[in-house]
Amino acid sequence: MRLGSIVLFVAVCSFTSYYIYEPIPEEIDERWKLMLTNSFFRGLSHLADLSELLGLKDYMGVMYVITLLENVVPESDEHVKVTEGRFDGVEVVLYQPKQRGSDTELRRAVIYLHGGGWCLGSSRMSPYDLLARRMVTELDAVVLSVEYRLAPAHHFPVPYEDVYRVVKHFLQKGVLVQYSVDPGRIAVSGDSAGGNLAAAVSQQLQKEDGQQVKLKAQALIYPVLQALDLNTPSYQQNQDMPILPRTLMVRFWSEYFTSDKAFFKAMMANTHNNPESFSLLKFVNWSTFLPEAYHGKYNYSAPAVVQRVREDVGMDGLSRSLADPRASPLLVPDTDLHSLPKAYILTCEYDVLRDDGIMYVTRLRAAGVEVTHEHYDTGFHGGLMFTVWPTDFLIARRMVDNYIKWLKENL
Repeated sequence: MRLGSIVLFVAVCSFTSYYIYEPIPEEIDERWKLMLTNSFFRGLSHLADLSELLGLKDYMGVMYVITLLENVVPESDEHVKVTEGRFDGVEVVLYQPKQRGSDTELRRAVIYLHGGGWCLGSSRMSPYDLLARRMVTELDAVVLSVEYRLAPAHHFPVPYEDVYRVVKHFLQKGVLVQYSVDPGRIAVSGDSAGGNLAAAVSQQLQKEDGQQVKLKAQALIYPVLQALDLNTPSYQQNQDMPILPRTLMVRFWSEYFTSDKAFFKAMMANTHNNPESFSLLKFVNWSTFLPEAYHGKYNYSAPAVVQRVREDVGMDGLSRSLADPRASPLLVPDTDLHSLPKAYILTCEYDVLRDDGIMYVTRLRAAGVEVTHEHYDTGFHGGLMFTVWPTDFLIARRMVDNYIKWLKENL
């Protein structure tokens, strides 16, 4: 009996250490807290894999638990008025400073797009709710959070189109007057997949000659910006990092485009490009656009192009999606970049998406766009979200402080 207890104890300790301990770089602050936090994500991911294998529920359906656990009901308080509604049919949460007396001053506005790989997340999650309230009070700003529809139920371009419709609706002069917004002080912003959507919408708006109200700024927080090369140095260096390992990011991309599992396997092998997307690889060539300091030990090798013969009609649409800059904002030519609004781009060293953001910084600056690049040498993906106990990180506070400081000075 005693031997059995010892074996059980050792087994439990081994199982626990397997889920908790990870070889996280020493440079990262609060490493053990990150290990503990990530053990939940890893456990849920394994459960999601098992559920999908058994045919019980798809992977993203299980992972959506993360969103549900963080969900709150946005309510007004003594400083912030919160209203929920629809702009052009899309759900939104609007945060406004509470007016004092006959206050009629026009305010800044930030259109915020949540992250979650286009498959998870919600503007009603506690960290986003807290961030919106802080922007309202510290910037005296109106904050519009968009509850766009998610994949895999709604593949690309549905999430993008939802965001675009909301932004177009909000930028109408009559709507801005209704919410006391200064038409010359509006920014679009987002983190991760939300950064992708913010960049894509910024690009689309600047192409439209009839667009009277222009964005003043775009603020992109560790954005995902291209789907053509999923083997950049940061994808290789950080393939097993917590929160967003390479496998999960590739799965997000795959689910954004299609439910075809063969495409996920091709993306994992970096053999998913077709002749149409191959011609655009020049825009995401990291050997050209990534400063040498970030090359590390890696040598550039262009992704393979595999000519697939498929009978299903969906592959034609998938080929177009891969080459669509609304999905991968890095794919636009230089001539489409020069008139973009000033940009704030946050990147983290220990993030598979690091190189996406840095390549965009390089290309925007070369096109003459004013860019503030804030790189966190000890940062990891998703850091901005970890502001709520027990997963509150010091780096999250620094990120939020610096992000809001930039908005205060540039919007």
